[in-house]
This record gives sequence, C-alpha cells and structure tokens, in this order.
Amino acid sequence: MNRNKFIEESLIESADTKKLILEKCSADINKAADVIKECFTNGGKLLLCGNGGSAADCQHIATEFVIRLSHDIKRPGLPAIALTTDTSNLTAGGNDIGFENVFARSLEAFGNKGDVLLGISTSGNSQNVLNAFAKAKEKAMVTLAFLGGNGGKLKSVSDHSIIIPSSNVQRIQEGHITVAHIVCEIVERELFS
Repeated sequence: MNRNKFIEESLIESADTKKLILEKCSADINKAADVIKECFTNGGKLLLCGNGGSAADCQHIATEFVIRLSHDIKRPGLPAIALTTDTSNLTAGGNDIGFENVFARSLEAFGNKGDVLLGISTSGNSQNVLNAFAKAKEKAMVTLAFLGGNGGKLKSVSDHSIIIPSSNVQRIQEGHITVAHIVCEIVERELFS
C-alpha cells in the first residue's frame, strides 16, 4: 500500500463528495434547517436515532444543539435528545422487545406531535430506524432522514431527507456530520443572532 497515494485519494474523494453535496443537496439542507427551526420555535424537541457511527453522530448532533455550535452566539440550550446513549434502555429493549424496536419504544415514551425525529442511516435500511419512523408517524411527528447511496427504504417513508451522493460509507458519514453542522449553525444563528 502506498500510504501517501491513499491519503491523497481519500482526501480528494472527500472533497469531491462535499462538492456534490453542495450541488445536489442544498435545497434539502435548507428544508432540514427550516423543519428543525420551526420545531424549536413551536416548543418541540429533536429526537435522533441511528446505529454504529450514526449513533455517535446522533450524540454529537444532539450535543451541538443542547450546548452550542457557534461560540460567538450566547443562547439557551435547545431540546435535542439522542436515543442512542442510554445503555440500560438499549440493552433492556434489545433483550426484552428486540433490538429492532428499541428506538420506536423510546419514541412511544418521549415523542410528541410536532417533534422532529432525525434518523441517520448510511444504507437507509436499518430496521430499528424504520420502526422508529413508523412510530413517529403514529405520533404525528415530522421525520427527517440523513441517508446515503440510493436512500434505501427510509427515503420513501421520511417526510424529508438528505441523501449524501456517495456509496462509500466513510464519505457518507463525513457528509452527514458536515450537513448536521451546517443545519445546526443555520438554526442557532437564525434563532439567536
């Protein structure tokens, strides 16, 4: 393996993916910011779910909303909860009601009409995220998906989606966190600048 060549190719692929996001996803990014801003303005909360790296992204994104992203803005915390962080809840749910139901059960407990569910899935086919979207619909929540590739099954069941134009999981995940930072910064600047 030629490491320098690999590093160069990886960074170029990442940069090219970001350019494609600009070209293909700008309208969807604006819509996501509008949906989340409206949710907070109306007293709702943002709930997030995903698996693996996407679970980590949920925690990261929720923290940006609760604490803050832009250090030049003094603002109150915004209500965002990662459903991926309570190990007792996740392991009890996985054991007692099946891992495919853990996020739906948390939405049953915490989701309300007007809240937003953000599901993150590189494939768009995670069953526990799909089940969460079904529960969110039952509760009259707005659904937003961060996806990749062709969007998978989640594309057709989400109210709004951002599909990172790549089939490489690493590039999709990098795109998700980049888009999340942009959305968060738009929301906090428009609400509190």
